Amino acid sequence: MATDIRKPPVTPAPSPFEDESLWGKVTTPRTLLSRALSVPLALGFAVFLPLFVAVQSGAGQRDAAFWLQLLLTMYAGARLSAMVLTSRRKLLQGSFWLFVYMAMGVAPLAQAVLGQVPTPVVGPRSDLTAAIGLVLLGCTAFDVGVLLARHRPTGRAGGSQKQSRPVMTHRRRLQLLTVLSFLCSAAFVMKLGGPAVFFSSRQEIIAGIEEAGVSNGDGQAGQALLRGFGTVPALLSLLLYTRWLVTSKFARRKVSIIVTWSALALLNLVVNNPISNPRYWFLTVMFALLFTVFPVSAAMYRVALSMAVVIALLVFPFADRFRYDEKNYKPVETTSFLEPMALKDYDQIGMFANTITYSESGPGHYYGRQLAGSILFAVPRSVWPGKPRDTGVMVGQWMGTVNTNLSSPIWAELWLDFGPLGMGGGLLAMGYASARVDRRYAKRATRRAPPGSLISVVVPLVAGYSFILLRGPLLQASGRVAIAALCLALIATHRQDRSTTLR
Repeated sequence: MATDIRKPPVTPAPSPFEDESLWGKVTTPRTLLSRALSVPLALGFAVFLPLFVAVQSGAGQRDAAFWLQLLLTMYAGARLSAMVLTSRRKLLQGSFWLFVYMAMGVAPLAQAVLGQVPTPVVGPRSDLTAAIGLVLLGCTAFDVGVLLARHRPTGRAGGSQKQSRPVMTHRRRLQLLTVLSFLCSAAFVMKLGGPAVFFSSRQEIIAGIEEAGVSNGDGQAGQALLRGFGTVPALLSLLLYTRWLVTSKFARRKVSIIVTWSALALLNLVVNNPISNPRYWFLTVMFALLFTVFPVSAAMYRVALSMAVVIALLVFPFADRFRYDEKNYKPVETTSFLEPMALKDYDQIGMFANTITYSESGPGHYYGRQLAGSILFAVPRSVWPGKPRDTGVMVGQWMGTVNTNLSSPIWAELWLDFGPLGMGGGLLAMGYASARVDRRYAKRATRRAPPGSLISVVVPLVAGYSFILLRGPLLQASGRVAIAALCLALIATHRQDRSTTLR
């Protein structure tokens, strides 16, 4: 009688970058590389760069605000280093600490050294000190939320947690979303006068929107809906088709899928290019595409976070070349690498201080009114006459500035609505949610994940868009969030049968 000598299937050992439990037990060249880089990277972000900026000559005061800003920068640098060197890719936490390190850390530290700010700080120095201290408090609360997320519930009987079914992409609904993407983007392009305007300048785009009659007075709901529907469905469709092609041999053999992806790429080149869009939105596009194309690469994750610091220092302050037309563009002339950070967009700490001064000058806290305005952004002012304005615009008008397109970081939004305790609680909840989502993403965004896994596209998109949410104002950012949620609700399904899922 013949003997069955077939060998049992061999399950490949998981990478140490996909399973934290194996960290320190499996030694690979990549592990050795990360260990070799850990000390210089951590020292560079947390010590050397902050101190190098701090010792530069300038007219700034070396008072409590300065030293508190230096402490915040070093703390954020240490946390960003931890995100780069982690054994799992933590996209949401990594993007949070990248924003804090550059926009709330290094750039304000350079401003403190030089004694120059992109937006005037109108209140007393004590308000600036309070703003820096509150940012540090919020960062600490975020970390506390991350620690709390480690204690997961054990479930019901037997101590086992019920495994929820993953949310997948419905194939036919994805095709419907793709058709809607082309229709919405085509309407957006034609409303503004054709594709040529998208390769001119952002100033021309704004003028086209005003001429189209969707942005009049203080009402921005029409503009937000037009731009949102013109850009978000196209980007989301491109991300979903990109993941399908990257993870499925079947998709790469289907001419129709390749043609659809190519058409979506051309569409996004028009409506989501860096010429006609704000830099933070284009950063969202690139961040989401990068981690969709490289869904499991720990090396790419580390390179992206590390190189983002260099780009934010050297490129981002000069990346507004296409904000204005040739007649109104004024190139930056500087003799120090610190000056662009003091003259450009990093006004988050200063605007938080101005928000504190504004609140203490009379209005006080709003107890959720600003947040309600962000959630109900689509309600026109003709229906809601007392609808709140953007927090940055409101504070800017109170300051008397000509340009009211000012930031309002999430710290300022939460503080203005709910005070210090509410701000701390909001950042704690953000840390908790980020850690839970990052853990689930690390478990499901693996090489064995199906092409239709929706979390593998949503998390990179949210991580990229978090730069806009953290910078604020929330009212400006709400439109695209709501439209993306509608698109995801359209294509999401728990079914995994052959007729609905991507193959």
